[in-house]
Amino acid sequence: MPSETSEPLGAGHTDIRRGNWVDRYLPPPARPYARLARLDRPIGTWLLLLPSWWSIALAVRPGQAPDLWLMVLFAIGAVVMRGAGCTINDILDRDFDALVERTRVRPIPSGAVSVPQAIAFLVAQCLVGLGVLVQMNGATIALGAASLVLVAAYPLMKRITWWPQAFLGLTFNWGALLGWMAVRGELAWPPVLLYAGGILWTLGYDTIYAHQDREDDVKVGVKSTALRLGPAAKRWILGFYAGATALWAVAVAAAGIHPLAYLGVGATGALLLRQAWQWRPDDPADSLAAFKAARVAGWVLLGSIILGMAGAS
Repeated sequence: MPSETSEPLGAGHTDIRRGNWVDRYLPPPARPYARLARLDRPIGTWLLLLPSWWSIALAVRPGQAPDLWLMVLFAIGAVVMRGAGCTINDILDRDFDALVERTRVRPIPSGAVSVPQAIAFLVAQCLVGLGVLVQMNGATIALGAASLVLVAAYPLMKRITWWPQAFLGLTFNWGALLGWMAVRGELAWPPVLLYAGGILWTLGYDTIYAHQDREDDVKVGVKSTALRLGPAAKRWILGFYAGATALWAVAVAAAGIHPLAYLGVGATGALLLRQAWQWRPDDPADSLAAFKAARVAGWVLLGSIILGMAGAS
């Protein structure tokens, strides 16, 4: 996370900061690549990682704790694959990004990283991700490889549909299927329900995030749920979050979790609904803060699953 003393990089609203750990600790040639992979803004990595951790925790046998080494492997994979996804996005969107206030200072549109350099960096990240994936069983490797189709296609969705946030949900929550597969070697209803709930969760938080760019998106001609839902967006997001909570409750029930864990699932839903209710759609800074707050609910759900499975019999 940016330090409290860091400042925006360039004028206007942007989530890219200067004076944070990237500037303090990395050599100058590495800094644009760290920003290209969003290493200075880890919120996206957490939102990608948490569904896989939920699933790993839910897949253990009752009374057991999740495999910490497996969770570490998924954490490494989340960092590099989130970075790879951001790199693909920035390569494809470089012309759009140059016209949008929040994104025009990104490494590619600002000229800090060329397209050939970004492609080489993308290949390196994918190779690291492959190295992580081959540590898993064969079924997980196949399922993980299938996700690359979603990763590559997502940046194009804002050009063809008003619902690119739904496609991001399909992509970002794939770990809910992978985590269970890595533990059990097969799929079942609990991870599928986790995945479905995660898609609605992502629809909520990424619609909030998209409100930062509404005016610029209209100017450059790209689509989003923020534009599609308009003034009704808050009501829709409350519905998305309520639906996500219901699906997660059914998922943990199907896994035979301890009943006390339902309190944690309920707390997760209450927290999300509170975040959406208090969100101010016309304030870009508040949209960014509400987007980041989704991670807290994800952590509450993870803790509920771990404690619930440890107490199950």
